[in-house]
Amino acid sequence: MKIIVTRAGFLTSVQDLGRAGYRQFGVSLGGALDAFALRVANLLVGNNESAAGLEITFGGLQLRFADERVVAWCGGEFDVRSGSAPLPAGHAARLQAGKELRFGRPQSGCRSWLAISGGIDVPIVLGSRSTDLRASYGGVEGRVLRDGDILLLGARPGSSTLATTGIGLWTGPHDWVSPAKRDPMLRFVRGADWARFNASTLQRFTSESFAVSPDSDRMGVRLDGPELQRENNVDLISEAVAPGTIQVPPSGQPILLLGDCQTIGGYPKIAHVITVDLGIAAQLRAGDVVRFSEISLAEAHRLLLQRERELERFRIGLSLHDS
Repeated sequence: MKIIVTRAGFLTSVQDLGRAGYRQFGVSLGGALDAFALRVANLLVGNNESAAGLEITFGGLQLRFADERVVAWCGGEFDVRSGSAPLPAGHAARLQAGKELRFGRPQSGCRSWLAISGGIDVPIVLGSRSTDLRASYGGVEGRVLRDGDILLLGARPGSSTLATTGIGLWTGPHDWVSPAKRDPMLRFVRGADWARFNASTLQRFTSESFAVSPDSDRMGVRLDGPELQRENNVDLISEAVAPGTIQVPPSGQPILLLGDCQTIGGYPKIAHVITVDLGIAAQLRAGDVVRFSEISLAEAHRLLLQRERELERFRIGLSLHDS
């Protein structure tokens, strides 16, 4: 009931759906930067949606399985193989004891999420198994995985989408299992400080493109592009921020916050990327070009509720497939 990390890759960590309910204490949500992708992968292998899996950044991961397990992954355009056989995104595969699973470097996007039947069994800290790399707790000793690490697994669930050895045909929609896009457009709703920016600045924000800076991480994506200057430089009181918030520091170069972001911030909040598009934002890497498009709050709610209804139908389909 374990896997051996024969090669840890560039940056691989244990993540689940994060530490909800602790933001008032200054604890970041954390968890998988694309929580929806991890939920889908977990459903494909028969896990609870909140089971801990692995977040793989820029590939290079190689695992060896000590016992038979079902695996599935979602994310960027990675070359993933079991032996010589490719394993496409969003498909479950049953791996025999002794088998190895390898993640190559991505052609597009930068992250993927691997679910393993039974889930990764590491200690729960503040209600989550996720690794908080900045605070150094959770996951495996609060750090990224290293070559030679051994990860314990939970008991295998009683069902999955795969009854025999091989790769299953059942999968989810392409945007769920492979959300990375070339030259993506991120939809947003107006932030609390939208009115602090003049009309020409707002026009640049919605009509021009921004390049992803190399100085980006799980906390946020720094963007280089047209300078976004507010009308005055009055100091602001720090207020709550969340994954998806776009802040504008004095440099005028926006920062799109991701899952490991702080809980409060004092920079003006020009916009918030909608929840449905956070999976696309999680795939941004240095040099990518991104644009922004405004939608209404009502439309953002509609898109989120629609996706949840579709996920419920997906759950039902999986249960019928397993019966």
